Amino acid sequence: QVQLVESGGGSVQAGGSLRLSCVTSGFIYIAYSMGWFRHAPGKGREGVAVIYRGAGTAYYTDSVNGRFTISRDNAKNTVYLQMNILKPEDTARYYCAAGRASDWSDFAFWGQGNQVTVST
Repeated sequence: QVQLVESGGGSVQAGGSLRLSCVTSGFIYIAYSMGWFRHAPGKGREGVAVIYRGAGTAYYTDSVNGRFTISRDNAKNTVYLQMNILKPEDTARYYCAAGRASDWSDFAFWGQGNQVTVST
């Protein structure tokens, strides 16, 4: 059974930091690229960061580039999202996902999400 379980969300003031974790099981983790997405009320789902299988190259959407860092621990089947200099507009439910990642829609497995709230 495929499982992706996010943790590490919560509430923080603007300028603060949070680290999200996503522990996975039920599939061959190293064969998949991993991504983080977010969904804010009234907005569509947005791809935030992806880390590709193999060399581990990372890509970020412009709004988080320089503030967020995605990483993966293949020994622990876990992907992380370090979020620094958080802004109120980062408030959303954050999801991790696994897939081929040829584009933002190419993800097969999803977690349940974890809420991040950034206050002024």
